[in-house]
Amino acid sequence: MTVSESGWNETEIAALTASVDALMDSMGKVIIGQKDVVESLVICLLAGGHALVEGVPGLGKTLLVKSLAQATSMQFRRVQFTPDLMPSDIVGTEILEEDTATRKREFRFQEGPVFTQVLLADEINRAPPKTQSALLEAMQERAVTFAGQTHALPKPFFVLATQNPIEQAGTYPLPEAQLDRFLLRIDVGYPSEDEEIAMVSATTHAGLSDAAAAMDVGTLLRLQALVREIQIGDHLLRYATRLVRATRPAESTVSAVQKHIGWGAGPRAGQALVLASKARALMHKRLAVTREDIAAMLLPVLAHRVLRNFEAEADGVSIADVLAALREQIRPE
Repeated sequence: MTVSESGWNETEIAALTASVDALMDSMGKVIIGQKDVVESLVICLLAGGHALVEGVPGLGKTLLVKSLAQATSMQFRRVQFTPDLMPSDIVGTEILEEDTATRKREFRFQEGPVFTQVLLADEINRAPPKTQSALLEAMQERAVTFAGQTHALPKPFFVLATQNPIEQAGTYPLPEAQLDRFLLRIDVGYPSEDEEIAMVSATTHAGLSDAAAAMDVGTLLRLQALVREIQIGDHLLRYATRLVRATRPAESTVSAVQKHIGWGAGPRAGQALVLASKARALMHKRLAVTREDIAAMLLPVLAHRVLRNFEAEADGVSIADVLAALREQIRPE
């Protein structure tokens, strides 16, 4: 491993990457299987983004996020989104207080659950659009503005929002413009038979222990800063941009995109793809992005930013199918 151009020394880089290994090991002792999901979640955290997780109930999504908070020594809160949830239930509100000595009354801002470091927004699509927007604005701005006053959120600030793909009645699907606020969409599938046996065994005895702390907040902030310094060659930067642009039917030369995509990804997708690829490179102890990093992050970055048309749904063509065809036809220069 070489010293990066920004002045980071090899000893510090080695210590930081070792802490990532320790984090993965700590979570691996609590989360049975789902290695790819855990890695994607850590990549999203290192990149300083937010994650949208989809999966049926009972796959351990809450445990996954709680364990991540424990392993990184961060404060954790969970909010169950419901149709009657109001924006003030998320961001906070002002309350009237009276000084017992002077009898003077004044308003004081009471912080909501969004004032934490790791927030699990469970079933975000069950809350009305106004409440969704309040959370997504806080995610984007890293601050809450109430009554003309701006209140900064803690650092780091990581939101993981879940959606249940099998129960859509009475839900409020997130608009495409708001989905774009999430760096990655992570799909949680069923475990293998052996993993499910191990999971049932572990949870029906004494139960799983909490994840051991593997890094502190200061180390995490240094890792997030280091991700920004990971190098990417001009040819790979152009490659990532060409992949994103090729998802737009009006300017794409990929037949699968022209036939099955109704709306492509915007420029923010290119930023997300490069940043996620840098985080993945760091996870694998590399100080430069490779083509494999970009290929690996293409689906989680674009899955919620590219919309299929009716023909794709009728033909049973998934976003993953279209992106696989795109990856085959678009090559680095």
